[in-house]
Amino acid sequence: MTETTIGIGGAAERTDMVLNIGPQHPSTHGVLRLRIVLDGERIQHAEPVVGYMHRGAEKLFEARDYRQIIMLANRHDWLSAFSNELGVVMAVERMLGMEVPERAVWTRTLLAELNRVLNHLMFLGSYPLELGGITPVFHAFREREELQAVMEEVSGGRMHYMFNRVGGLKEDLPAGWLGRARDAVASVRSRMDVYDGLVLGNEIFRARTRGVGVLSAGAVHAYGVSGPIARASGVDFDLRRDEPYLAYGELSETLKVVTRTEGDCLARFECLLEQTHNALDLADACLDRMAELAPGPVNQRLPKVLKAPEGHTYAWTENPLGVNGYYLVSKGEKTPYRLKLRSASFNNIQALTELLPGTLVADMVAILGSLFFVVGDIDK
Repeated sequence: MTETTIGIGGAAERTDMVLNIGPQHPSTHGVLRLRIVLDGERIQHAEPVVGYMHRGAEKLFEARDYRQIIMLANRHDWLSAFSNELGVVMAVERMLGMEVPERAVWTRTLLAELNRVLNHLMFLGSYPLELGGITPVFHAFREREELQAVMEEVSGGRMHYMFNRVGGLKEDLPAGWLGRARDAVASVRSRMDVYDGLVLGNEIFRARTRGVGVLSAGAVHAYGVSGPIARASGVDFDLRRDEPYLAYGELSETLKVVTRTEGDCLARFECLLEQTHNALDLADACLDRMAELAPGPVNQRLPKVLKAPEGHTYAWTENPLGVNGYYLVSKGEKTPYRLKLRSASFNNIQALTELLPGTLVADMVAILGSLFFVVGDIDK
């Protein structure tokens, strides 16, 4: 009888494996890297590594005058360009103590809500795509095209509108535009039920998202998460209602803050979908109000060289992806001394360190996609 001893190598021992997702990977909206530590198929630790798209926007703010910085702020969240412009011009107007004409206020509110719908439609289509369902993205892009057409007509841009100016808007609306905008909103609304039936009614989608990636309200507060992701965890906060700006104070009867308590991937998607419905209602309410407004100016006359007085101020807005903040410091020059940008996606993505540990690798893409982020908004 012969005895044979077989040595057991290190591969058979319990070891953790470090896996890099990205920095270029089809499951991310841009160039993000996730460094995850695995124990088998289960994630033990997750670290988002950001900065691959960093363009130094905050430093460039200091080298551009108050008219030019709108272009820089426009681009970090490429799905919410109009909303990004708003925060900057509102901060500068606050420093100047400037009142914006009523017609410009209502037009800004209308375009901000149309921009919100455009942003949400992208995620309503791309999130099911990341889970294997290709059909919704075709519907989403069809609806986006209808709204893009009216946004392009009024501003000349399809993604980077550059329509806001300090003191108002670039120019007045084209003749007959309000009617075409109303038709586009009605057309998009008539087909929004496709997401209720095709996506929310799909048992595979629900199985992949219900109870997955639960984010607690405590974690929302700890990481500064905002927007639909925070409201899906039961945090009832929306700047449009709680600290109204533009014309939102007069839209309180139409504005509905959508919340859920589950805090999972499905709740985040449901919040996004309901918020899209409400944004369409708000757009209609703005169109109704604008139809009653008498003709008037849409901007203020500005000096050739615009200088903000010495001091500092903070303006924040409820962007489609969450709260954006703009801390402006002026030394009395034609350029900002400092303009610090607080972007929604930067805080939201940090919650991955809380969400991913303990989940399976198979659920990672479902959780990642449900945070509805834009990487340019993280890296600035």
